[in-house]
Amino acid sequence: MEPELIRNIRLLLVDDEADFRGTLAKRLLKRGIAAHQAGQGEACLALLANHPMDVVVMDVKMPGMNGIDALHHIRERHTETEVILLTGHADTRDGVEGIKAGAFDYLTKPVEFDHLLSKIIQAYDKILGKKQKIEAVAYKARIEQQMIATERLAALGTLAAGVAHEINNPLAIIKEAAGYLSSLLQKRELTDMPRKAVFEKVLQKIETSVKRARIITHQLLGNVRKSESILAEVDVIQLVEETIQLVRREAEDKDIAVALQAADGLKPIWADPNQIRQILINLLSNAIQATPEEGRIAIQVESTDGGISIAVIDNGAGIPKENLEKIFEPFFSTKSPGEGTGLGLFVTREIVDKFGGTVEVVSRMGHGTQFTVQIPNRR
Repeated sequence: MEPELIRNIRLLLVDDEADFRGTLAKRLLKRGIAAHQAGQGEACLALLANHPMDVVVMDVKMPGMNGIDALHHIRERHTETEVILLTGHADTRDGVEGIKAGAFDYLTKPVEFDHLLSKIIQAYDKILGKKQKIEAVAYKARIEQQMIATERLAALGTLAAGVAHEINNPLAIIKEAAGYLSSLLQKRELTDMPRKAVFEKVLQKIETSVKRARIITHQLLGNVRKSESILAEVDVIQLVEETIQLVRREAEDKDIAVALQAADGLKPIWADPNQIRQILINLLSNAIQATPEEGRIAIQVESTDGGISIAVIDNGAGIPKENLEKIFEPFFSTKSPGEGTGLGLFVTREIVDKFGGTVEVVSRMGHGTQFTVQIPNRR
């Protein structure tokens, strides 16, 4: 193993013989391993509670809690930690019992130093192997999600433009017809028309549905069109305030308080104001939909080394852990039918990626969600 990797080993020596521990620790330090020490099983567990270790080398025979009992606790509380037990020549049965209880291996005293060092390195190799397997599984899952998203985008790119234009044509006719009927209902001779309120309500539903369909087609077209960004000097605070006004009625309908919290001395940045506005609208609309009546939404804006950070925080129901990796996929939505397209967060990440920024989400069920967008200064 490379010396750099050996130095990374977090090692704990547990033995009631202080001289033995001290001597062993000095020899390990010469090999690049700075070992922690504990004199009893109880002290070992107390140290592990605050300082996770990779490998524990522990004597079986100790006053108070012995090594086998301490091993059981370690296996329950610190599953990633490997334990090497030390036994006397006459107590090899303790070592076998330790292996059955989950120890990595056992050695008999007096310990041959190079053999012990070899076992420590082997135990650490096992830990690294486990981590690599976990990372490989996580990487595979991410790649599979990206492939699914790519496939969806391929289909979206092929069909979106044509479908959107085809849908927009009948939508225009429906909107025009609904508007004409609405204007007819306002005429004086129809003031006492039977069930007039029912007709007005139906027309309102038609207009609302047309509006939602237009939003979907615009989002589809907006994703397909790869237009160049128009850079300008952006006063982010002013842009946020303008965006809050755009969603003000939606928030007021639920009696939701929207507060802007901005750091002092924020300087303008060079970016595309229209795309930043789109990000803010998407995040605020999501927050309003997720927040209960009389809830709260905070928008925190502060400077970063390379640009600006915008956080949208709500006290809504939160996002289930299993959905956190899916919410940025196209057409993924947990909202009721008619309440969301599943494109808002997807479009948001597409814009942020195009900026060269990042978008992160932190959520706790029953407490709320925070989306944080980092936007670099393009100047």
